[in-house]
Amino acid sequence: MSELQHSGGDPASKNTTRLCRGAGIDVADVWQTLRAEARRVAVEEPALEALVVDVILSRDSLAGALGTRLARRLARADMPRQALEALFTGVFENHPLVVRSAARDLLAMYERDPACFSPLEPLLFFKGFLALSTYRVAHQLWQEGRRWLALYLQSLASEAFAVDIHPAARIGCGILLDHATAFVVGETAIIEDDVSILHEVTLGGTGKETGDRHPIVRSGVLLGAGAKILGRVEIGTGAKVGAGSVVLADVPPHTTVAGVPAIVVGEVREDNPASEMIQQLDCRAGR
Repeated sequence: MSELQHSGGDPASKNTTRLCRGAGIDVADVWQTLRAEARRVAVEEPALEALVVDVILSRDSLAGALGTRLARRLARADMPRQALEALFTGVFENHPLVVRSAARDLLAMYERDPACFSPLEPLLFFKGFLALSTYRVAHQLWQEGRRWLALYLQSLASEAFAVDIHPAARIGCGILLDHATAFVVGETAIIEDDVSILHEVTLGGTGKETGDRHPIVRSGVLLGAGAKILGRVEIGTGAKVGAGSVVLADVPPHTTVAGVPAIVVGEVREDNPASEMIQQLDCRAGR
């Protein structure tokens, strides 16, 4: 998958879609940080030594570590670990952008989640990160025409992580899935870079129509727990959707919406809601 293919315009919107753009990331530096953390864990917690050795310390790259961790979590009788590990690792090794995307997701979770005390934690334990990484492999397979296998990985991730992301959906980098349980993304949804999403969020359709029928979520958006966004609506850059809201219409940039159905309740005070992760509603005009 080339970077040009991953970033492009959306025919349903006048705006250019931002997918995996912006600041670069040094994957080698991330990898060395993970190895240093793994060595520390192996010494401080002997019960986890075998895990960190297998996933991190016996691997020579982040691609290998990602492939191993996902295979350990998703292996089944009809797709054993050895087969899954070869599949995942092969995709990561052959597509550096997929690895870079996963690295940006990992750092987003470490930087934005105050309960995350190490960048190794998402790779080992966070099902939001693992589900998103599984989606990234499935999406690559989908683009290559291997749709049955992509759908199989979607099914595995849904069973293992309670996260259901259609492999045709388009998702940028630097995504935080906090807790992630019951997160659902439909086939034609688009999520741009640097978005933060809490658990039980749905990006769904409204009926039996085909074509572009799922939401577009622009950069810097914060989606509160339990938010349901339905139809080809657009959540504008830097907007905030309150917990439990049902969004059925476009949300202007840098505004806060809440309610059932959601209405504008104020303007966003933070420059970047996704980074700040402030859940309070902004129920007054002015930033």
